Amino acid sequence: MKFDEIQHLEEQFQVATYAKMNIAVERGRGAWIWTSEGEIYLDLYGGHAVCATGHSHPHVVEALKTQAEKVLFYSNLVYSEIRAKAAEKLVSIAPESLTKAFFCNSGTEANENAMRMARFTTGCEKIITFSGGFHGRTADSISATFLGNYRNLGKPNVPHHVCAEFGNIESVRAIADKETAAIMLEPIQSMAGVTEAEPRFFRQLREICDELGIILIFDEVQTGIGRTGNWFFGGSDLADFVEPDIITLAKSLGSGVPVGACLVNEKISQNIKTNDLGTTFGGGMLAMAAVLATIEAIENDEMRKNISDIENYLREKLKPIETVKNLRGKGGLLGIEFAENCKPIHQKLLENRIITGTSSDPNVLRLLPPLCVKKEEIDLLLKVLAAD
Repeated sequence: MKFDEIQHLEEQFQVATYAKMNIAVERGRGAWIWTSEGEIYLDLYGGHAVCATGHSHPHVVEALKTQAEKVLFYSNLVYSEIRAKAAEKLVSIAPESLTKAFFCNSGTEANENAMRMARFTTGCEKIITFSGGFHGRTADSISATFLGNYRNLGKPNVPHHVCAEFGNIESVRAIADKETAAIMLEPIQSMAGVTEAEPRFFRQLREICDELGIILIFDEVQTGIGRTGNWFFGGSDLADFVEPDIITLAKSLGSGVPVGACLVNEKISQNIKTNDLGTTFGGGMLAMAAVLATIEAIENDEMRKNISDIENYLREKLKPIETVKNLRGKGGLLGIEFAENCKPIHQKLLENRIITGTSSDPNVLRLLPPLCVKKEEIDLLLKVLAAD
């Protein structure tokens, strides 16, 4: 089907919610996609940080085919070998204190359930999140989001959400108390412009939580599953080795198959009773096959090392480009900060068939590439930036 026909059908029958690029994706492999018109694009956006293993990684595709031939789905009412293996594998790469997994369908659902578990555990209701943080579009998650106009879109908001300043520990101390159920944050604020905090900030958060009995939640929907070069931000040197009580996941977790998860410690899991949490499709067999195969592919292809090497390579190669002020972020969650608004650069890259992302910071261009992206592919980006 030609692009014009595809565009017409979508616009006729789909609610208009997103501003779209004028391309229709037909297939993909690695860091590349092919359009309905036969054009080839370098994808350094990865479907918004989803395609960690690259488009249609052979190991993930084969795992999905194998599972689909057995059974596509049955609910959590039954036990499942593939669910058991996926849970075991996910816990095996998690920070040591996080020993149980709860599977759901998306990042916002993971965050909703994380906040619910914090309230169950503490008996409190207040949730502290941060300016610039984005946690999803469902009721509790959008109420926890203090970025742009998102929170207003969710009105009437769920009560008991308060905001601190990201990276400012004194702003947290001013509002944290024994009535607080959780402190939740993106360790790197992607949509805000790849905003970072010092490692000691996470250590100080852990100390406040321990002192007041507050649950610490890391929203790793974008930083998790190898994205920063670590399996998780939590427990790594980036967080001063702080382990949160809950890590939420989605996006890269299934290589494109919708799946979310909460990783929790024993304190949390012991407070969850039968029927406290539930989701029809969470832990479905096809999603679990994707989770297991995604982790295996990242391991087998040494993608975490690769994406750390890519970050270092990009930092070095960007230095001579005068329009670039800074490179924010870690691994494959990066923000190129320019001296001026980067929208023209974003458009120029697209004209050169390179897909990147923007952010709420008009000067920051986001890169969320597959973890398997190659240096010679990054060179294509650098060539366009150097010519700007």
